[in-house]
Amino acid sequence: MTRKQTIPTHAWRNNDKLVGIGNTFWDMSERNGLAGIVADLDVDAGTLRTRAGHEFIAAGHEFVNFSCCSYLDLDTHPQVIEGGIEALRRYGVLDHCIARSRVQIPAMLELEQSLGELLGATVVCAIAASTATFGLLPLIASGHLGNGTRPLMIFDRYAHISMANVKPVCADETEVVTAPHHDLNFIEDACKTYARVAYVCDGSDSLGGYAPVRELAELQDRYGLLVYYDDSHSMSAYGERGVGYVRSHSPILDERTIVVMTLNKAFGTSGAAIVLDGYDKQTLRIIERFGGALNYSQLLNTAAVGAGLASAEIHRTAELTELQNRLYRNIALFDSLVHTDQAGSTYPIRLVPMSDETVIEAGRTVIEAGFYVSPVFFPIVPRGTAGLRVMMRAGQTEEQIRGLATVLAEVGAPTAAAVEPEPVR
Repeated sequence: MTRKQTIPTHAWRNNDKLVGIGNTFWDMSERNGLAGIVADLDVDAGTLRTRAGHEFIAAGHEFVNFSCCSYLDLDTHPQVIEGGIEALRRYGVLDHCIARSRVQIPAMLELEQSLGELLGATVVCAIAASTATFGLLPLIASGHLGNGTRPLMIFDRYAHISMANVKPVCADETEVVTAPHHDLNFIEDACKTYARVAYVCDGSDSLGGYAPVRELAELQDRYGLLVYYDDSHSMSAYGERGVGYVRSHSPILDERTIVVMTLNKAFGTSGAAIVLDGYDKQTLRIIERFGGALNYSQLLNTAAVGAGLASAEIHRTAELTELQNRLYRNIALFDSLVHTDQAGSTYPIRLVPMSDETVIEAGRTVIEAGFYVSPVFFPIVPRGTAGLRVMMRAGQTEEQIRGLATVLAEVGAPTAAAVEPEPVR
């Protein structure tokens, strides 16, 4: 007897396509020593040293990591490390394994209050930004987080996978569409048609650039648009006290603007912050109780909370501004040497374009020369737009940046001097 085969709808995702195409590049990356790397960190030298040998990379090979999201190097800051240790001693437990809606120790509340004061908002912490997103977006789709109306959910075409993966779940609650990247006309047309619209996008994109926050605020003001931002890549690295790009630029900081930011990047610790304005206590309880893993026994452990409290204190001092300025100087130095489309911004990510055929070999040449930059390819980026992703940090030295620029030029990256400036119009 022939058994019936299931037929996928592929309405919102297609793993056959993602795995079928993307895994080829991942396999090539691993074969060339660009993925699956195990290395020890030398904090003082700012380098890593490989543990295991490889066909192309020998054991003990030393390299500078230009593919790390700790833009301010706070993850190795002595105060942050000590904060984690001190919290363990103070509370005497690593994980209090019970849903926070039932019983919780004061540690998490202490961090949420500290971050709330820092960001000027109500903060709910989560174990990861993706966890927060998976909990929040379905509640937005059902109208329970918002004004009670089920909105048309517009996902930006380039929304991070942590957001895009929630499309099928949201589609069970409301209508879902995908918009061209930052297409304000598309969003406004939807606002004119639907009683309620929610737009889901990155506030700071993982491949370089910021969202049109002010222009979106105009649509929020005109139509009541709700915007959900993942601003993970700009938290700490941008704005006074590190509040990030969205909260530095949006004039709409009320229930129409919801921001999620990871604490794992420039903030230098673990977890995520859900940043809310204008929501009452009952809505916060809805988030805690019905936001999926936000209410499981998988919360931030005590060491992460302690490290977060220590990082938040650094954000209240002049040291944060000093670290931000060092980061910006390093970005400017890189831009003076290598041309990318992101040049001229304070954004810490630069994408050096390469073809699908050359990106892996170019990445291997770079790591053999003592620098690691991550090759990006489909489905990380659209097909035909592969490149080497360079991430700048405050702790990188001028010698390291110039060394990377030299080897990037050898693998075909355009130098800044070779690119004629745009004519003034």
